[in-house]
Amino acid sequence: MSDARALHQRIGADISHKIRSGEWAPGFRIPFEHELTREYGCSRATVNKAVQALATAGLVERRRRAGTFVVRQRIHSAVLEIPDIEGEITRRGQTYTYEFLGVATHAADPDDPDLASLGTSGRLLDVKCRHIADGRAFAFEERVINLTSVPEAAATDFTVEAPGAWLRAHVAWTEARHQISAVNPDPAIARRLGVRTTTACLCVKRWTWRQGVGVTYVRQTFPGDAYDLVASFTPG
Repeated sequence: MSDARALHQRIGADISHKIRSGEWAPGFRIPFEHELTREYGCSRATVNKAVQALATAGLVERRRRAGTFVVRQRIHSAVLEIPDIEGEITRRGQTYTYEFLGVATHAADPDDPDLASLGTSGRLLDVKCRHIADGRAFAFEERVINLTSVPEAAATDFTVEAPGAWLRAHVAWTEARHQISAVNPDPAIARRLGVRTTTACLCVKRWTWRQGVGVTYVRQTFPGDAYDLVASFTPG
């Protein structure tokens, strides 16, 4: 990866974080391109590429002569947030390792109940990976991305970056659904996690959409003693 490409991605990730954290609220005008050029010490073309990617992802809206603004219809609040597995592991003081396991492209299957809501036509990108904490398997992830909604995913190198991290940085969503269950892993998943098929595991399925169009489906399986789901909320 070139330095210019790395900087373009960092600028986009920095802006995305400020939007998603609420620091830059809907309707906020982000700094002008010449201001970002000065802040990051880079060319205007690099800044423009970062901002255009955010606009394509639906996070910002570019208005001629007025500037670039955080979109007002951004995301619904969720009781369970989209987790940052790498961040969760490092916050525990553990060493995070990402392991890419494979990628494939296939047609949408309207008979698959987990994938039908992503759309019944077009192509899907299927990425399998493993998240590791201090040398021990933390989660096995099976991720499906709707290429109709996120075509740029087809050219992304998921051998070096987890698909969930890439999606958080580049693709906006407006709706999400979680399904959480306790499971015994099948032999293939048990082997990936280094546990027995009788081990209690936590299975989290998640779907995200952008304005009614499917973005991604993921199934993450965690050894039961590895992960806790915690949600904070208030009455009403």
